Amino acid sequence: MNAGPHLVLIGLMGAGKTTVGQNCARGLGRVFVDTDAVVEANAGQTVPEIFAREGEAGFRARERAALVDALAAPEPLVIACGGGAILDPENRRTVRDRGFVVWLQASPEVLAERVERDGVDARPMLAGGSPTITLTRLAAARAGAYAAAADAVVSTVERSVEAVAELVLDALATSDRDEASA
Repeated sequence: MNAGPHLVLIGLMGAGKTTVGQNCARGLGRVFVDTDAVVEANAGQTVPEIFAREGEAGFRARERAALVDALAAPEPLVIACGGGAILDPENRRTVRDRGFVVWLQASPEVLAERVERDGVDARPMLAGGSPTITLTRLAAARAGAYAAAADAVVSTVERSVEAVAELVLDALATSDRDEASA
């Protein structure tokens, strides 16, 4: 089951893009790419350091380059996009053209609980405020972009990583069958 488009996971921080993506990559026998990790490796800096030195605009430019590079790979990948990557209309077009996009969703309260458990220091967008309030604001601001990019939506609330990955892979498999019959 290695044929087909790239599998691209989008959603807010804490939605599970990395952990679910790694699980999906194992199931598909694909390479997993986390665009935030690529940005950090290419910059030789952490995301918070990039935000501090270059601001959000500098980070977003690096993020776009990482996403475009991943989507240009000839072999299908599983790609976890940074939470804000899909705000860029060109990024939305590119992921829709070159991948099957799944929006991983959870409520802001659940997301806040997850990122607080993992530590908010690595999350520049959460600096200096309540994670729940910030994630509520980001969810409202980004919902339209996520919906415009997504081929499928999967809730991660009260589901194990394995269960979410199975739902994502089912959505991808269904899309492959739909395309084959078209």
